[in-house]
Amino acid sequence: MICRGQKERLVAKAGLKTKPTHADVTAFIESTEPERRKAEAHQLIDLFCKITVKEPKMWGPSIIGLGSYGYKYESGRERTMCRAGFSPRKAKLSLYLMGAYCTPEAQAEQERLFGLLGKHSVGKSCLYINRLDQVDMKVLEQLICNNWDLMNQRYPR
Repeated sequence: MICRGQKERLVAKAGLKTKPTHADVTAFIESTEPERRKAEAHQLIDLFCKITVKEPKMWGPSIIGLGSYGYKYESGRERTMCRAGFSPRKAKLSLYLMGAYCTPEAQAEQERLFGLLGKHSVGKSCLYINRLDQVDMKVLEQLICNNWDLMNQRYPR
């Protein structure tokens, strides 16, 4: 089990891998498997770009991120991460939705929307979807939009 502060030291020692790169987003998507994941990734890029009005960039080797925000550890060390993003992984699509943790009301609304979404699972800040055709795309759009707005409120640009 990693203790408080230990994660930051490990990241500092190993170097932060999740940072913006100059890698080509389209080339990354075209290397994705299985084949349907490519179409789903393009569909998600269109949806994220519509909501964020940002250009997608690669963050590390496998995350497609839009926008960025800065945060600070208790020690004072500062980092940057994408405001919104996803990864078209082989087993599942991983969507990064950090904004709902800003307020209890936002968490409750996110839980309500999860109940309407369709087949999915969740982690702390991640939404996992096996296939886009198994979820309600309007609900997914609302989840992404809510999280984008909340991140912009918490971390003004």
